[in-house]
Amino acid sequence: MTEASNQNEDGWGFNTRAIHVGQEPEAVTGAVTVPIFQTSTFAQEDVGKHSGYEYARTGNPTRTALQDVLASLEGVAHGRSYASGLAASDTLLRAMLGPGDHLIMGNDAYGGTFRLISKVLAPMGITWTAVDLTDLEALEAAWTDQTKLVWLETPTNPLLTVFDIAGIAAVAHAHDSKVVVDNTFATPYLQQPAAHGADVVVHSTTKYLGGHSDVVGGFVGTDDTALDEQLGFLQNAVGAVPGPLDCYLTMRGIKTLGVRMDRHNTNAAALVEVLQNHKAVERVLYPGLVGHPGHEVATRQMSGFGGMVSFLCAGGEAAAREVTTRTNVFTLAESLGAVESLIEFPAAMTHASAADSPLEVPNSLVRLSVGIETTHDLVDDLTQALDSL
Repeated sequence: MTEASNQNEDGWGFNTRAIHVGQEPEAVTGAVTVPIFQTSTFAQEDVGKHSGYEYARTGNPTRTALQDVLASLEGVAHGRSYASGLAASDTLLRAMLGPGDHLIMGNDAYGGTFRLISKVLAPMGITWTAVDLTDLEALEAAWTDQTKLVWLETPTNPLLTVFDIAGIAAVAHAHDSKVVVDNTFATPYLQQPAAHGADVVVHSTTKYLGGHSDVVGGFVGTDDTALDEQLGFLQNAVGAVPGPLDCYLTMRGIKTLGVRMDRHNTNAAALVEVLQNHKAVERVLYPGLVGHPGHEVATRQMSGFGGMVSFLCAGGEAAAREVTTRTNVFTLAESLGAVESLIEFPAAMTHASAADSPLEVPNSLVRLSVGIETTHDLVDDLTQALDSL
């Protein structure tokens, strides 16, 4: 990815903004890193007269810096940070939907998002339909008079399906409805959904943005000022906000996002080649493959294919479970997007909540979050694990 491919109005490229936007040297001491404002309250000059901060749930300078840099990287006007990706998703859905409203979601999505929608919001009177969003006619057919938004991930978790953001947005906007894109897998380094017509972008900042498996957080960005004001109200009223240390750690990760994503891409491509040629693998799911159904769309709306790779084991569920225990460099663990490589069995781990639903995942599926270790170490580790099957 070149710097010129993601510039803002002042001409700064992505990596420059990741390091500098919202992160000017601190005024009093000149500290070049945004301080961790570890305080619950702020002194006021007079009743109601303050520097812009009064209570840390309402606002904190470290959180403001994080929100500013993420909004810049996503190319949107407003940003709000939350205590987790699901806290961000929950706040957003509560801001956009009410009893009687209907949403359409992709039939391939993170299990936690599905659980939130089907188990928490549905009992409150919000209805949903899971649709193959690669089929715009199916999307149109699922529409009702109560449909208010389309929620999608692209690439998806865990099957790495790619959806046409612009095409989906055209359908939704024709119905005067909104599109929300979970951009966690791609990150703003590889894809900016707002540039393709999305109304809102959401992240689990726990993943690639933090990048070091040491912080949990979420983010919502939009150009819609009224929606942002409602998000700000709920952010304060509900209080699912990140602490200043969490914000600091996330900003630290963001500074190296571009260089890390380049390495994730390189390592993932090397492992895909191994998987394609191994007898223990039935099918590789990766948008960088020419034969992937979403390859053309991914090439058009992304500047790289990312560090997530999934594959189906030829030996079925037993083989999939077994291979996850045979690696030495890859760690068997949930989550993704960090410097270390992870391997998992989605059907019983990250997507267990989708069992017996339209979003149920194959029981022969293995998901890799490819880290930034030395490439040949990852290749050798995965090869020996597959050879042992």
